Amino acid sequence: MGGHMQSWRRKSLWLALSASWLLILLGVFPLLRLAVPARPRARAPQGWPRWLDAELLQSFSQPGELLEDGPQPPQAPRGDSCNWGACFDASKCRDGGLKVFVYPAAGPISETRRRILASIEGSHYHTVSPAEACLLLLLSSDTPAGQCEPVPAQWDGGRNHLVLNLHPAPCPQTVQLGQAMVAKASPTVDTFRAGFDVALPLLPEAHPLRGGAPGQLQQHSPRPGVALLALAGERGRWYTAGTNSSACPWDGHCEQDHGPKQTPPGALLPNATFCLIPGRSPDAWHFLQALQAGCIPVLLSPHWELPFSEVIDWTKAAIVADERLPLQVLTALQEMPLTRVLALRQQTQFLWDAYFSSVEKVIHTTLEIIQDRIFGASARPSLLWNSPPGALLALPTFSTSPVDFPFYHLQQGSRPVGRFSALIWVEAPGQLPLKLIQVVAGSQHCAQILVLWSCEKPPPPRWPETAVPLTVIGGHRKASDRFFPYSAVSTDAILSLDAHSSLSTSEVDFAFVVWQSFPERMVGFLTWSHFWDETRGGWGYTAEKANEFSMVLTSAVFYHRYYHTLFTHSLPRALRSLADETPTCADVLMNFLVAAVTKVPPIKVPYGSRHQEARPPLAPGSPGLRQEPQPAAQDCINQMAAAFGHMPLVSSHLRLDPVLYKDPVSVLRKKYRSLEKP
Repeated sequence: MGGHMQSWRRKSLWLALSASWLLILLGVFPLLRLAVPARPRARAPQGWPRWLDAELLQSFSQPGELLEDGPQPPQAPRGDSCNWGACFDASKCRDGGLKVFVYPAAGPISETRRRILASIEGSHYHTVSPAEACLLLLLSSDTPAGQCEPVPAQWDGGRNHLVLNLHPAPCPQTVQLGQAMVAKASPTVDTFRAGFDVALPLLPEAHPLRGGAPGQLQQHSPRPGVALLALAGERGRWYTAGTNSSACPWDGHCEQDHGPKQTPPGALLPNATFCLIPGRSPDAWHFLQALQAGCIPVLLSPHWELPFSEVIDWTKAAIVADERLPLQVLTALQEMPLTRVLALRQQTQFLWDAYFSSVEKVIHTTLEIIQDRIFGASARPSLLWNSPPGALLALPTFSTSPVDFPFYHLQQGSRPVGRFSALIWVEAPGQLPLKLIQVVAGSQHCAQILVLWSCEKPPPPRWPETAVPLTVIGGHRKASDRFFPYSAVSTDAILSLDAHSSLSTSEVDFAFVVWQSFPERMVGFLTWSHFWDETRGGWGYTAEKANEFSMVLTSAVFYHRYYHTLFTHSLPRALRSLADETPTCADVLMNFLVAAVTKVPPIKVPYGSRHQEARPPLAPGSPGLRQEPQPAAQDCINQMAAAFGHMPLVSSHLRLDPVLYKDPVSVLRKKYRSLEKP
């Protein structure tokens, strides 16, 4: 009896263990199939998806399977579809660079199309001759649904053509694409040809032409009380949830943000740390909202290509997650380190401002991507695309090496080396800067002096002997001549001077040392400040001494030589012509340009009162150390603000002085003692 009972217990225990193992196997294997991708074939290795818990996959992956932390090189398109080498003739672009011809509209055009045309026609890419163009651009049709535009006469099977479609087109297929590239808003991943087509953001109809609204993020770190999650809903609505929600975005139990049914970017943006965006194509519009709001996009199994994915490293600003694993996604978001959250939110603001805040930036980014393809191995590296100020402001015609630009020294732990070049602008033959030349040549940091002669009469045959080379350059009697990228400039730093400028060698030396610490900024002596004039309903600027300033005069200022390239090749012709009409406007325009690029104010250094007393009286068109703006030039600041789309100038309350400046210590201990002379 006892043996029979013991045998029955052993059988029962064995059956229970077998059933338990069977249940575990039945329950775990489907989860493993869900969470772990299939093992890639040996002949076609594939990367692991970007899981939120990527650190846990290290021990399960083969060498080379994990994706690198950076943008991947374009892959060849699937099947027999076009690729860059086969369907684009880059030889047409080698002589004149990227020149774009836009096909004229056959009939009335929409406001969106008008904005696209304006952004291209006002740029340096545009040409009116299709024979000179290396890229022919065909805008998507504005015709009624079901009607399509005829194929252009120069179509040539679509070779060297770009079909641009910022919004869903009423015509299912504008033309037979053939060898044409397609720049389309939110293309599906199965139709997108990587390395050939260009993925665009899905823009609202009222997106501004230029400038655009700034990013709305006020504090990079999450504040107490701010929702952790926001879920993109229908008709522009957002649903928010706190940190204690479990599967809120998936079961619908979220608090709804009250607002209009259609919410354009800027009107009502999500106020949360993470924005969950389903992978359906119509939800791609919420992606742009999240970027502007500084809400980290969490893309749930997206079926559309991310905008400009060829050059933008979205792993630094967005998260791709599997919508089938809600609890794991929520846990990963809740446990994300604040340092990672900070970095992601900062990157969303940079990308929004650099590439997405206006129609003009979207169009120019598209063309710059094509230009990088033309350059091939000489294209800009990923750092220039994914670090401020962005690739649109890092022209490859200047350089593709980060060390040649003024923006990346801090990231790379370096500072500019070498000396400076003095560029003295002479507009009248009676303004020979003989004393100024001796003062500047006495600086230990001066490498060369360039005299820009902008007079009708020829320059004198003899100039004073100096310790550094002196070269005379012929100008064209235009104020913008002083900002031309002359090949004779051999240094990164430029000291821009007028013939009437009055400085001491110590002032020059100290200003240059300051510039070496801030190579992306302008470092000057005399300042102006801008203000909003309520009576005139516009902007104004003044030289009155105050507790703040926003501009430094280019009659005595240090800056990086790259700004000459930006001034000449990036600014619209209309703005450069405005500077030529009134020399005072040239000061304003250069300050506008540098402020728009850096988002920071210039730097003021000490300037002796004895120089201001010796300053000659102002005359119309005088290029000296101008202080008070001329009345006729006051309106140029409003024209420039309209052209930029916003007011880029930033005010500062700071002046940098030498250590021990005016301190009650021995004069012998002071390095720049002559700065204190009355």
